[in-house]
Amino acid sequence: MNQPRASELFRRADELEQSICRTAIAWARRRRLAPFFRTVSRLGDGVFWYALIGVVCMFEGWETGRFMIVTALICTAIYKLLKLWLVRERPFITHNDITCDAKVLDKYSFPSGHTLHAVCFTLLTAEISPVLALCVLPFTLCVALSRVVLGLHYPSDVLVGAAIGFSIGATALSV
Repeated sequence: MNQPRASELFRRADELEQSICRTAIAWARRRRLAPFFRTVSRLGDGVFWYALIGVVCMFEGWETGRFMIVTALICTAIYKLLKLWLVRERPFITHNDITCDAKVLDKYSFPSGHTLHAVCFTLLTAEISPVLALCVLPFTLCVALSRVVLGLHYPSDVLVGAAIGFSIGATALSV
């Protein structure tokens, strides 16, 4: 693919992502869902996952909980390195018409660390307790959606975060 053609492809992809962000934000505002998604996002900062690890430790033992903690630390290291290396600014920073409706933990958006952790923890939980994973899965989906709805991430940030989280979780389970 020649460079002008590739540039046009990326420009169109950016326009599509901006449009999805605007549509998602407007949808949540019309339905007055922003407070719900802010709460989900805040719980996804770590509180929900710490509670999940606590539950796993109580029912499955400390070794399983420690496995989840180590995997979470690997997730954190990987997404922070990627954000520092790739430096994609958040949608609301780059586009004045996209608003942020939540507390921001850092300046960069790619990949979504919240989604990465959510997918990884859901995969680990599915291996440990499929029934518990069915309870965690709706929260994971809400975390992923909250990142776009709150103006914090582009859809591709969330999709790549999910893919990386799945990869880390699958790798951890195979070791």
